[in-house]
Amino acid sequence: MKKSAFVSSLALIAMLASLGGCGLAETSAVAAGQATSAAEQAKQGKEMEEKVQRDVEAAQKVAADQRAAAEAQSQ
Repeated sequence: MKKSAFVSSLALIAMLASLGGCGLAETSAVAAGQATSAAEQAKQGKEMEEKVQRDVEAAQKVAADQRAAAEAQSQ
């Protein structure tokens, strides 16, 4: 009788451990996926910021050139 209770206990422990392990592995995989996604979004955000900065600088240069041309014509 003691032997069957021991075997049943081991089976229950093994089942619980396998279920717990699966959840843990899934949680870790989701966290890793989210971290990768966040890193990619940060990279894209930085690239977008740099592009906007270049566009602003180009627009400022065009405006300065137009002002200079207007001043030259008025003189």
